[in-house]
Amino acid sequence: MTVRVGVIGGGQLARMMIAPAVEIGLDIRVLAEDEGMSAQLAATAVGDYRDLETVRAFARDVDVITFDHEHVPQDVLRALVADGIQVHPGPDALQYAQDKLVMRARLAELDVPQPEWAPVRDAGELQRFIDEHGGGAVVKTPRGGYDGKGVRVVRSGSDAADWFASAGGEALLAEELVSFRRELAQQIARRPSGEMVAYPVVETVQRDGVCAEVIAPAPGTTARVVELAEQIGRRVAEGIGVTGMLAVELFETDDDRILVNELAMRPHNSGHWSQDGAVTGQFEQHLRAVADLPLGRTDPRQPWTVMINILGGPAEGSLADRFAPAMQEYRDAKIHTYGKAPRPGRKVGHVNVSGDDLEDVVYTARAAAALFV
Repeated sequence: MTVRVGVIGGGQLARMMIAPAVEIGLDIRVLAEDEGMSAQLAATAVGDYRDLETVRAFARDVDVITFDHEHVPQDVLRALVADGIQVHPGPDALQYAQDKLVMRARLAELDVPQPEWAPVRDAGELQRFIDEHGGGAVVKTPRGGYDGKGVRVVRSGSDAADWFASAGGEALLAEELVSFRRELAQQIARRPSGEMVAYPVVETVQRDGVCAEVIAPAPGTTARVVELAEQIGRRVAEGIGVTGMLAVELFETDDDRILVNELAMRPHNSGHWSQDGAVTGQFEQHLRAVADLPLGRTDPRQPWTVMINILGGPAEGSLADRFAPAMQEYRDAKIHTYGKAPRPGRKVGHVNVSGDDLEDVVYTARAAAALFV
């Protein structure tokens, strides 16, 4: 019997699940927020993912629910589970991606290394935290932030006065301002039966809070860091009971610590390289996991793969106009676009290039991506 997978959210992550779903014999259906979204090819319904009856009606026609994003409210998720619907990842796991204060508390219970942190409810509490942590801090809104939104570096308690005013008395998250050498990401896939596999740890490069580049595997990484990153990923995946893909974003610090920065419970920018660079890409792996199918191998196909995000798109013309020149000039490049209109700072696609010479791979990936902006 064909397994019917329902994806809530019609963005690019749902779009990139369509091809692997077809290839491994799954029936994929999408609840899109609006008409014409990235995953419109599989959109069997359009509606508000925050409305329980809309989501219930969508869920009736599928065997398992998964997600393009982590914003579906907890009451909707728990109602689906109470209805007997398979939800992966489930609400007990997703709460740690939806609320950063809840995440930090759980990671502390799991004894996972992370920046020092505290909930702060006013400028005075934030100022005390700043004074105790070298005169600076990172403040985050616990819910709703992504791609650098809801994150602010502060030097004074008054620097977040506007956020406190709009928080309605609820706490913000204050974190130690970490001095880090670079950012890494560890991906883990876990299926409901408990099987887990790990991908190689990768290096990520952020620009203006948005992931711009990924190098897989992370160059110059010691065996200790590789082992520690995987241990952390597996401990988090098992400790929070995640099913599907988990991305653990990490800081590698100047004093050789590895600290957890963020969690994502879905396919993630840091794993786009695997579409073309690993035996099993993250989108197929996510579908295997949520359908409780045997997980695929995660080995790299070539020594290096570099992913470059296409941000913004061309100021004139369309993305479609750029394909032929890019394909002609950079025949090793794999180009993925999201069906989105260009807009400054918007993720509209990415380019993957693999090879055995890292310098050449980086150059080719950057040059091919540059033709689309």
